[in-house]
Amino acid sequence: MSIPKRSEVPAEHTWDVSHIFADEAAWEEAFEKIGTYGGQIAAFASTLGSSAETLLKWFRLQDEIELLAGRVYGYASLCSDVDTANSHFQAMRGKAMSALVGLSGAGAFAAPEIMAIPEETLNRFYTEEPALEEYRRSLYQLRRKAAHILSPESEQILAMAREIGRAPDNIGSTLRNAELRFPDVTDKDGNVHPLSNGSFVPLLESPDRDLREKVFNAYYDRLGEFKNTVAATLDGQFKQLKFFANARKYENTLAAALDNTEVPEAVYHNLIEAVHQNMDKMYHYVALRRKLLGVDELHMYDVYTPIVRGGDRKIPYEEAEKTICTALSVLGDDYVALLKEAFANRWIDRYENVGKRSGAYSSGAARPHPYILLNYKDNLDSQFTLAHELGHSMHSWHSTHAQPVSTSDYVIFVAEVASTCNEVLLMKYLMEHTEDKTERAYLINHFLDQFKGTVYRQTMFAEFELMMGRMAEKGEVLTADVLTEKYGELNALYFGPEMARDPGIALEWARIPHFFYNYYVFQYATGFSAAVAIANRILKEGAPAVADYKKFLSGGSSTDPISLLKIAGVDMSTPEPVNAALAYFGELVDEMERLS
Repeated sequence: MSIPKRSEVPAEHTWDVSHIFADEAAWEEAFEKIGTYGGQIAAFASTLGSSAETLLKWFRLQDEIELLAGRVYGYASLCSDVDTANSHFQAMRGKAMSALVGLSGAGAFAAPEIMAIPEETLNRFYTEEPALEEYRRSLYQLRRKAAHILSPESEQILAMAREIGRAPDNIGSTLRNAELRFPDVTDKDGNVHPLSNGSFVPLLESPDRDLREKVFNAYYDRLGEFKNTVAATLDGQFKQLKFFANARKYENTLAAALDNTEVPEAVYHNLIEAVHQNMDKMYHYVALRRKLLGVDELHMYDVYTPIVRGGDRKIPYEEAEKTICTALSVLGDDYVALLKEAFANRWIDRYENVGKRSGAYSSGAARPHPYILLNYKDNLDSQFTLAHELGHSMHSWHSTHAQPVSTSDYVIFVAEVASTCNEVLLMKYLMEHTEDKTERAYLINHFLDQFKGTVYRQTMFAEFELMMGRMAEKGEVLTADVLTEKYGELNALYFGPEMARDPGIALEWARIPHFFYNYYVFQYATGFSAAVAIANRILKEGAPAVADYKKFLSGGSSTDPISLLKIAGVDMSTPEPVNAALAYFGELVDEMERLS
């Protein structure tokens, strides 16, 4: 089946961006208004410590700007992501980003001025202007970084440099999504299969091993032709991270990234260590996969195909909607009603089209509501992806509606918890509602793949990312040859002795967009571990656990992420949740072996 052009996709299958702006004319009007904020911002220079009233007015203006700018950039970004080759939408997004960077630069004086306000003066301001309490958390977040705030002139230079810093990610995204094309692949029956970033993994799920091998080789052969370009973008990415970390006087790029979210560096290192200590369970899984597939050698093109046959079936999008609503009913009628609103009111862009960004996401902008990008494929994996992204959206919706603007955006450390909790609840529901041995084995296989992909694989990515950061900090260049060698070694460590050494997989680093996300990926693994614990508590305790979970969802950034998760009953300052999750993984591997 050919991939349709954007113009050929039925409107009901697409998201409705008119909820943000009625049309592009309205967007242009809002964009023009953003240009007027520069003067208003400049008027506050050298005044922020003068009075409580002035400081409050400053924060109110920042809220107003954030609300409008989020809508302006969000609209342009959504339009661009569904048609990445459309230069008009790319230009809109570029204009919006440039405007935001300009505003950031204009307000660069604020941080040093606020840092200079004496503590006793600030305490007096809270008394004189009680409305400032709404911004106490924001003020704390800023003032706790005293050692990393520079002079107004230096802050302005850093703000101006942020747009340049985004260049590696933008270049890499354009290459992957708009320009990189793959050859069609023919299966053993002569059927032609279009190969793309979106179809790569679904094709590797095929029971046709010959097709899987061809897809794997065709993809990485083509990607290898661009390895030097991708390596150069990654080198640029980590050089800019090093620049900003050094400029702000952080010890390293990891410290700079995690300080933004108040996550101790030990959490990152503890995750890698905990996974290393549980490699035996992964190796057992790989050995079982080889055995159940009945192959002499297990190859990397064999890791996505189900090891249980007969349990897979087509799951149309509409069926996925209904199943998800039923499975998540344990979270309450209000939660389900919000899910149904998302389905009915076109928050979701469902299917792949030519030029559409690959993968899936829930938009960061949550006003008037979040948007979800999918490339739905009518299978179990896509059903779980839908549940996952809905979790993000429900988290964003709850935080936006419960918190003031200044604390409505949750930090990335907790970003993967709600999404994965949805997946765990869906899996538990499906497993509990089948008595068929084959279907249960198929579901366990899927859950094992989730564990493998989210805890082991994302930790492997995190370890590779840490390696790239350390290389950049030493002044070493991230060349394609070095990255390929290092990635191949790491892949061998994580998959163990039962996995064949396929040369192509050593190039996988070149297809992972998350390496441009600034130490993001480790949070998939920590988030999954936390989500397993939360879902188990919800299913065991019921209403009290649900109430605590919704407090977490509504918390935004009102406190640090470790404290937020404690509200939901999980302590991520220790490795215990990771170890517990991987112990459950081991139990599922054992059950799969018994069922087979």
